[in-house]
Amino acid sequence: MRQFILENEIVKNGLIKIEGKNFRYLRQVLRAKPGDMINVRLRDGTLNNATVAAVDDKAKIVTLQLCADTGKSITHGVQASEFDGLPECEYWLFQFIPKPQKFELIVRQATECGVCVIVPIIGEYTEKSSVASLLGAKRERLERIVKEARQQSGSPVNTKVLEPMSLEKALELWRGNLPNGGAENSADGEGSCVAFVLSERGDCSGNLRKVIENAGGCEKIRRAGIAVGSEGGISPDEVRTLESKGLFKPIHFAVNILRCETAALYGIAAVQLEINQSI
Repeated sequence: MRQFILENEIVKNGLIKIEGKNFRYLRQVLRAKPGDMINVRLRDGTLNNATVAAVDDKAKIVTLQLCADTGKSITHGVQASEFDGLPECEYWLFQFIPKPQKFELIVRQATECGVCVIVPIIGEYTEKSSVASLLGAKRERLERIVKEARQQSGSPVNTKVLEPMSLEKALELWRGNLPNGGAENSADGEGSCVAFVLSERGDCSGNLRKVIENAGGCEKIRRAGIAVGSEGGISPDEVRTLESKGLFKPIHFAVNILRCETAALYGIAAVQLEINQSI
């Protein structure tokens, strides 16, 4: 665990009482004991050091005390505090809904990669049962997956998984959140945006590197969108809609045919790599 994310816990006089599932996680999984140090992500998004001040196994309460001192962490390797700070570019994943297990894996991996918003899209090839698995109380499982992935990866990005929606509503949401009202480049200092749809067809004209360079690279790009299909991919009509209404550029990677969960991770990594290296 690179960080411990607070949910409903209250900080009072610098002390935090951890109970329930989080107590079991700290005590039984991480074997936390008095004196151990933990990176704690507060509800306002800030990251603080905390020490395990007390452990009451009878009452099942772990008490943490916020501090500015650094010490020995209860986990090994790089800690969240060593790379904390929100990335300048905000990443959105438009995922056409696959089967539940695959979608959960995609959510976990996208969260670890620092994706800000995951938009589940009800596409032509989406099964009704898969949509139902993302509604109501079943969304609590996705929230747990996001929290676990952030704690393990140390991501400072508060990843959000939205309610399933149609492609048209997803594009309306995307255009409404773009700098300069949806223009690819902004002259008023708001930055620029790029958007890509992964295509299985090798005849698409999109060039990932060229689009990112034309948008100004990492110095100017403030939002990037990646659209990925479900098990059946994305229909030609849906690709055309993404192009015409969302300004998405179809791109094709010259690799083997990828499963949707592999394609999502591959696409996110490729876009992040090009943006980060476009200095």
